[in-house]
Amino acid sequence: MPDTAALQRSPLHEKHLALGGRLIPFAGWEMPVQYSGIVDEHKAVRERAGVFDISHMGQFIVSGAAALDFLNHALTNDLAELDVGQGQYTLMLNESGGVIDDLIAYRIARNEYFLVVNASKITEDRAHLAALMKQRDPVDELEMRDISAQTAGLAIQGPRSRAVFERVFGVESAFPERNTVLVTLHETGFMWLCGTGYTGEEGFEFFMPAATSHVWFDIILDAVRAEGGLPCGLGARDTLRLEMGYPLNGSDLAPDKTPLEAGLAFFVELEKPDFTGKAALVAQKESGLPCKLAAFKMTGSCPPPRPHYPVVHEGVVVGEVASGTQSPSLGCGIGMAYLPPAAALIGRHIEIEIRGRRFPAEVVKKPFFKKA
Repeated sequence: MPDTAALQRSPLHEKHLALGGRLIPFAGWEMPVQYSGIVDEHKAVRERAGVFDISHMGQFIVSGAAALDFLNHALTNDLAELDVGQGQYTLMLNESGGVIDDLIAYRIARNEYFLVVNASKITEDRAHLAALMKQRDPVDELEMRDISAQTAGLAIQGPRSRAVFERVFGVESAFPERNTVLVTLHETGFMWLCGTGYTGEEGFEFFMPAATSHVWFDIILDAVRAEGGLPCGLGARDTLRLEMGYPLNGSDLAPDKTPLEAGLAFFVELEKPDFTGKAALVAQKESGLPCKLAAFKMTGSCPPPRPHYPVVHEGVVVGEVASGTQSPSLGCGIGMAYLPPAAALIGRHIEIEIRGRRFPAEVVKKPFFKKA
């Protein structure tokens, strides 16, 4: 049994208990996997609205005259494309081109950036960035602050998220559009309203001082419920993101897999000056990819695919499931797996081995779920 005493807890821990949330260990944290049920929460987000506690995510602020140059060396996307108030998905790589973390970078001032990183990678990301900073000219004006412990976060997702926003912040307030950020100063500290999410639905993420999170959670949950929505746990967050084909760090992204293999080349700017891992990516692109992260859908009546189940092509095991679940929206099993290029082609018939039996599946185009 996991040692729950060693797990970190969200500032909203008592709120989750009061709501009857089922808590599980996740990325070093004790977090709610569900409240009323994963399928109900999933459908609430697809049809109305849901609120997720994302306080386990990490937040860094990188600032100074050299911040842009430094982050463009540390990350794959081109932050020079961002105006103040904009954000982008990007990746942090090792020298071999493998993925350390995937994250969102927001430009919140001319020389200041707000990074939201994965919970399990906070310590590693901080150490990696600090090591890169030490390699630079000591006269560089550059500062990094890890504010993760002082910050809490909520994600409001679903087609009614704008209505939720208006109930909370007023109809005169500007809803954060996709990939934008608005920074406001409250008497308790800074707050960030971000037009991002991990479900494929319209929505926003709201980061605030941890000390005020319980008050904001009550206000937002009341607004979500007024729009027919629900509090949601990590279980629905996982099924929602997988239906969109969004990768999960530690499952679909790993230090021995590159973003090119993961199908994330769009977020890698190979034309910009040197960045960590670039040489390895250029070499891989020239030589050809050894594997690709392929999406697949089960085609028969069978149990859902789960991580590490073997994937079979033409009678030979060629990989294993990276992420897999039963899709509440589609009513069938879906998943992703790293496969040899020949087996990863759209329309390829493969098999998933589940408890010693092989079940048919087909490689499909992402996303699995498309809104009408």
